[in-house]
Amino acid sequence: MASFKTLVFVSLLVIAALAVVPIAKAQLGGLGGLTAGLLGLIRIQGTLFCTANGRVSNAGASLTPVFPNATVQLQCGSGNVVSTATTNTSGLFSIVLDPLQFLLSSLLSNCKLVVSTPLSSCNSSLSGTTILQSTLQLIGTTLAGLLSIINLIPAGFSPIIN
Repeated sequence: MASFKTLVFVSLLVIAALAVVPIAKAQLGGLGGLTAGLLGLIRIQGTLFCTANGRVSNAGASLTPVFPNATVQLQCGSGNVVSTATTNTSGLFSIVLDPLQFLLSSLLSNCKLVVSTPLSSCNSSLSGTTILQSTLQLIGTTLAGLLSIINLIPAGFSPIIN
């Protein structure tokens, strides 16, 4: 009798596990199912330049100064800060998120990057009341062994008067 109960219990566990996989896959936007959530992450990264729009100037990347020590916030909904990064000396920033806590579709439609450090801190000729913001863009998924990395970048920073 004990083996019958064990068989029923194991069968219920298998059925429950199979029911969870489509839900997790849907939450991740179809990128990897349950294993992507358990063995994955979402990476938002980019380079911030010290220009009026945070982008490379017409002179090219090698001649455009970067924006070091700038605070880059990931804001969702009505401006809730959910993560923060600081650019390094090369203007690079990276934010890493757990895909079990953030829906990819929500990040793409409901979140934005905001540079809360005024532009005047990297160049005094730029406005002290202007900040930069950008929506997010999915550029693909990278596999590193069993780890699935969903890669997002700024879609393009725009100046916003604060």
